[in-house]
Parts: sequence; C-alpha cells; structure tokens
Amino acid sequence: MSSLESLAPGSEIDGFRVINRLHIGGTAHLFSVEVIKGPDPGFPLVMKVPRVGHDQPTESILGFETEAMILPALKGAHVPRFVAAGDLARVPYLTMEWLQGTGLAAIATTAPLPEARVLKLGASVADAVHALHQQNTIHHDLKPDNIIIREDETAVLLDFGFAHHAHFPDFLAEEKRFASGSAPYVSPEQLTGSRADPRSDIFALGVVLYELATGKLPFGVPDTLNAMKNRLWASPAPPRTRVPSIPPWLQEVILRCLEPDPAARYQSAAHVALDLRNPEQVLLTARANRTERAGFMTQFGLWWRSRGERHALNRNPQVLISESPVIMVAVDTSHPDDERHQALQWTARQMASLNLEFRLICVSAIRAASIGESGGVADTSSGLQLVHKVRLRNWIEPLRLPAHRVSLHVLESGDPAATLLEFAKSNNVDLIVLGAPAPNETSLAWWRSVASTVTANAHCSVHVVRVPSRSREDWNRPDNFAA
Repeated sequence: MSSLESLAPGSEIDGFRVINRLHIGGTAHLFSVEVIKGPDPGFPLVMKVPRVGHDQPTESILGFETEAMILPALKGAHVPRFVAAGDLARVPYLTMEWLQGTGLAAIATTAPLPEARVLKLGASVADAVHALHQQNTIHHDLKPDNIIIREDETAVLLDFGFAHHAHFPDFLAEEKRFASGSAPYVSPEQLTGSRADPRSDIFALGVVLYELATGKLPFGVPDTLNAMKNRLWASPAPPRTRVPSIPPWLQEVILRCLEPDPAARYQSAAHVALDLRNPEQVLLTARANRTERAGFMTQFGLWWRSRGERHALNRNPQVLISESPVIMVAVDTSHPDDERHQALQWTARQMASLNLEFRLICVSAIRAASIGESGGVADTSSGLQLVHKVRLRNWIEPLRLPAHRVSLHVLESGDPAATLLEFAKSNNVDLIVLGAPAPNETSLAWWRSVASTVTANAHCSVHVVRVPSRSREDWNRPDNFAA
C-alpha cells in the first residue's frame, strides 16, 4: 500500500503523471494528472485519492468503494466521465474528467439570487437529478459543493461516495453506518435509515432552491443527529418571509420539495424542472401564500407521526421465504494462511451455485485500532480497513463470482461473535457460513468459540465448516456453476 506522500508533483502511477494537488477535502485529495501511457481521453483529468491514516474515518474507504463501483456505470452530460480506478492494495484512486465550470457553492455565496437565475440554475440541477434517477441511482449527498455548472448552464453532479444504485451492493447501508450526506440537506427518510427512495434527492433539491432564493438554509446547520431529526416534523420559515420579492409560485415549488412526507413532495425531479420552466402552470396551494411556519397543532401532528416512523425500523420484519438468499461468510482476515480458508471458499462457491439470485456478503471482524491511533498508517482505523478489505478481495477473487452479487465488509470489534450476529440480523441474512475451531484449538471448550456463540444465537441458519481430510488437488478442482 503506497503512501499518499508518494503522489507528489511529477510522480507516476498506472500510466498517469501527477501535475499538482488541487484540493484537500474531508475524505479525499484531488490531483490534476495527465496521461503518459495509453490512450489520451481527450479531456483534462483529475485524480481523487481517499484519505487514509490518522484520524481518518473508515467511511472514506467505503465511500471510495461505492464511487468506484457506481461512477463507471453512469453516463451522460450530468456526471464526470470515468477513466480509471486504482488498486486498493497500492494506491486507491479514481481518475475522471476534470470538469470546467463554476461550482454552485461559489454561486450560492452571492445568494439571494435574482428570480430568473434561481429558475435557470434550479431547473438545470433538477435535470441532472432526473438523469441520475433514470440510471437507477440516488445521490444522497446533493448540495452546492457537489454541483458544477458548465458554461452552457448544464449541471454536473459530483461525489458519489454516499450514492445508492438499485443493482449494486450498498456497502454503507449493509454496515448500518450513518451515510446521509451533509447535515443541512439530508431528507427526513434518510434519518430513519431509508436509502432506497429517490425522493430523498428531491428534498435536497428543495434545500438547494431555498438557499439560492433566500441566501439561508431552511433548517440551519445542525450539529447533532437529534437536531437533524427536527425536520421529521418541523417546517421551515417560508421563503417569502426571508425575501418578500419571491413569487408565490416559487415558494410553492420550494416548500413542496421540502415536505417531510415523501408522498407529498414532487415524485420526480423532472416535474420540478418542468414547473421551474413553466411557472404559469404551477398549481398554487396554501403553501404559496404561507407567511409563517405551520401552526402548533399541525407541527405537533407531524411530530407525533414522526415518532412512529423513527420506531418503524426497530420492528421485526415479516418472515418470508427468500427468493434471493443473502449468504454471509465470516472470513478471518487476521490469519490469511489458516487452513480453513479453502474449505470456506469451496463451501461458499457451492452454496452460491444453488441460486441464481444470491447475494454473498463476506465479513471480517477485526480488532479496533488503538486509541490515539499511534504507530504507522497500517495501525490506524482507516489503514486497518484498507488492509483487511484488500485481503477480503483476494479471498473472494478465486470464486469468480459476479461483482454485483458480492459485497465485502471489515468491522472493527472487541467481540467478533456479537458483531457478526448483529450484522447478520440487521442485513436480513438467510444463512451464515463460518469455520469451526481449528484442530489445534480442540483444547478450548466448544462453547467458548465464535462458531458456537453464533450458532447458538443466530436468527437464521448457520453452516459451520470443518476442515475434512481432503487433498489440495480436490480443493483446487474447478467447479462450474451459473451465477
């Protein structure tokens, strides 16, 4: 794993030469690069490298994996063109089109903007969101910082580290990490754990429109999760109380986007763009002429309903026979040479062959990084995440499974059994596969092993793999199966 410092101006990696560092963000570094080997794509390039090391969150690695998976699948004028991705084991990076234009964040600093400018920018961003949704992707981090406006006024969306694609694994959701973008723009349903509703981006679009039209954020900048959850029931100050010159129809559009209930919002970003371009067609309701926040009884009713929504995720789901089984394999990446690995791989391959719609989740529970993250990069939380994620990838590679059927997760824990059980339950796993104690561990009581604890307490079936008397040639024999 190469260090980030190796990417100094003039350094070369995978056929790219670093020109200079452009930006140091919260989760990644950006470098301008040029092609020195291979075909020239014909447009300027930027290389994005996740931050790894001391005090860096493990979400930076998960976000990198998410973006590296989703960005190549996206097409069109509203996303940067993907060029290449780096190897996690060396330097993880994404090389993509360096967009020419003006950041919407810079434009927003001059807000409130003239009405015509709000309409044009808002419709352009709505077009970009709609194009993304048509490609089965929800952005989940829509904000001015992640939007570029080209010279022709086309909006381009950036940073897909929080995104959700309907046909790809959702790493952040599977690990139940809070992954909802920037606090001022997060939708109410994201705060209750939902990542599968494209109308979350409609809510964020409403926040952007409110900001451009008034120069303010409708819910401020909350600094705690509880403060963010106020938007489950609290209504913002109507835009016209901030800027009286805002026309009623524009307030109608903005407040409709910001409805706490997704069903009360616009159901498509294309409809938002249509109304912004055709104000005379906007159907006005009580929202249009609202001059103050919703009354006490209205907000109390929303608060009461939100209580049920917050607790909905804690209810036991209906038990159904799964037509698309979720198989979780516990892999001990701390001991990559353990003889149980081949047996686990063989078992996982056989089980995957039994169903064409399987999902295979490989999980490694590792020790947590030391408090204070002393030592080298490999001893930090993000460094450990990267090292063990690479080992998981190497573990799964011989199985030759379709990438969209597999996801890999490294979980820091002081209690591996409890962590595996919680992860399996929260992700509706149908079958857990893990290794039995090794022969040299037979002196330990069975009930003390991870396998025993998981078997005794799992909510689903458990398959414990013991290393049989089988030759290496048997393990390496190819098995053909459809996936």
